[in-house]
Amino acid sequence: MTSPVSASVGATRNGVVAARHLARWLGLAATPTFAIMAVLDGPADVLCGSGHGAMLGGMVPMYLLMSAFHSAAWLRLIAEWRGGVGR
Repeated sequence: MTSPVSASVGATRNGVVAARHLARWLGLAATPTFAIMAVLDGPADVLCGSGHGAMLGGMVPMYLLMSAFHSAAWLRLIAEWRGGVGR
């Protein structure tokens, strides 16, 4: 019979593992989501002329930057697949 304390610790540990797993998948979802948003918003951004020729105006550069900043999760996953983690 397990004690209530050890059952609670096990449940907490399982919750932490589940939260880490979910956070990892959310990190992987961010990069393609922002890249798709940049592609879909591109024609509207050009047609609206909101930037009036400014290189960093509009939503497309923001989505591309956010995609680049969130690419670390993908780089980690690729490193794990290639066996680069833990060497």
